[in-house]
Amino acid sequence: MRKQIIFLAFLIFSTQLILAQTLTTNTGTPVGDNQNSKTIGNNGPVLLEDIHLIEKLAAFDRERIPERVVHARGAGAYGEFVAAADFSEVTKAKLFSAKGKTTPVFVRFSTVVHQAGSPETFRDPRGFAVKFYTEEGNYDLVGNNLPVFFIRDAMKFPDMVHAFKPSPVTNEASHPRRVFDFFSNVPEATHMLTWLFSDYGIPANFREMNGSGVHAFKWVNEKGEVTYVKYTWKSQQGERNLTQAEADKIQSTAVEHATMDLFTNIKAGNFPKWDLSVQMLKAEEFDALDFNPVDPTKTWPETVAKSHLVGTMTLNKNVDNYFQEVEQSAFSPATLIPGIEPSEDKLLQGRLFSYFDTQRYRIGTNFQQLPINASKSAVTNYNQNGDMSVKKQTFGDINYQPSTNRPDVKEDNKFKYSVSKFNKVETSQAKISKPNDFKQAGELYRSFSKKNQDNLIYNLSGALKQVNNPVTVAKMIFYFYQADRDYGMRLAKELNLSRVDLEKIIQDSSKN
Repeated sequence: MRKQIIFLAFLIFSTQLILAQTLTTNTGTPVGDNQNSKTIGNNGPVLLEDIHLIEKLAAFDRERIPERVVHARGAGAYGEFVAAADFSEVTKAKLFSAKGKTTPVFVRFSTVVHQAGSPETFRDPRGFAVKFYTEEGNYDLVGNNLPVFFIRDAMKFPDMVHAFKPSPVTNEASHPRRVFDFFSNVPEATHMLTWLFSDYGIPANFREMNGSGVHAFKWVNEKGEVTYVKYTWKSQQGERNLTQAEADKIQSTAVEHATMDLFTNIKAGNFPKWDLSVQMLKAEEFDALDFNPVDPTKTWPETVAKSHLVGTMTLNKNVDNYFQEVEQSAFSPATLIPGIEPSEDKLLQGRLFSYFDTQRYRIGTNFQQLPINASKSAVTNYNQNGDMSVKKQTFGDINYQPSTNRPDVKEDNKFKYSVSKFNKVETSQAKISKPNDFKQAGELYRSFSKKNQDNLIYNLSGALKQVNNPVTVAKMIFYFYQADRDYGMRLAKELNLSRVDLEKIIQDSSKN
């Protein structure tokens, strides 16, 4: 019996030896000892010639890349998008060209303002970014869970983020004193603030939240005809949000509840789904509206532009490595394909530059060569070299175009950008002609249930009570009052301020 046990143990040990993989360095050299550094004698100093030790420490020292300035905390998954109909009359984008057409996707959800590792229960917009791997290159639909944004011009974006980010003196993030000091001078934010301080400001998780492209984009068909569109993702799981009290309870036990909810549901085979719809407008319809349709602080009411189902997205595979796939994933609204172009939205125009620029800083010049970001279709161009270039460059002696020696590499006129015509205009730096900052915020407030209105007033008044500048508070109340009389009066009442008090504060401030 004893001999049998010894023989069995020998078999197990031998099998482990056969199945075991030899540890190697980054260059594939086998490692002899991964537990002990090479030293002079048993107690002597460590030798610099221990190449494995140096490489291991150097790799560890460089494990972190610069954190995203916004959208730092995120989760991701793979899936597929199935088109619901043929939209080729409106756009030549291949992923919308036939009913049932399937396109692989990668999605990254995120919180916006707070740093990596922060609780996912904070009141904050949620990023909703989808990378479509199409046969004509990648397409990134980069949006949020809320349908509008705080500002309409990229010029204000760095300042807005600075106001949300930690104070350079105290390092305290998102203090209402700083946040509302900024927004008291930005009336266009009234609509977004109404969304954010309602229960929509804290989605229950990533599966049970809707998404929006926020911006207007252009769909262009084969004839070069342009249709303006806005995208909306609607969760088939339903939409669920948290009250502040519910969020606080979750935060006391978990900081990554939404990430784990997404991961565990996909792992269990409970694949989340979203329906994608678009609203459409022609440029000639713009003038009849009382707002600018390319203003990202506005939604398009269904009475103005009806929604059309475009397709359904299903997430069905978790990532294998969080850093390589979620952290190194890079999105940009400038990642476009034929048939989809940016609108004249001034915030979007700034993002076209900023997102690519930040990825080049954060990940490197050749971030689009990383597997998670790389196109599934062939990449043919003469961009070359740079940090971490891994794309095989087989163009030989001809690394330029046009070339008489390589006439087979050329552009195709059918993929030229659409033509935009402007008559009798001159350059300017001015507000848009129809800002209409408060109407949609008021409509949103009146659309809320009594419970959501109560929660909005509770959340907003609680934040404004922490603002120590009475002028800032008064200006914010007047913004919300202009959106809806009841909205502003309830806020003023919660803050123990009468109309006379508010007017006196504003008058006194104008004298200084």
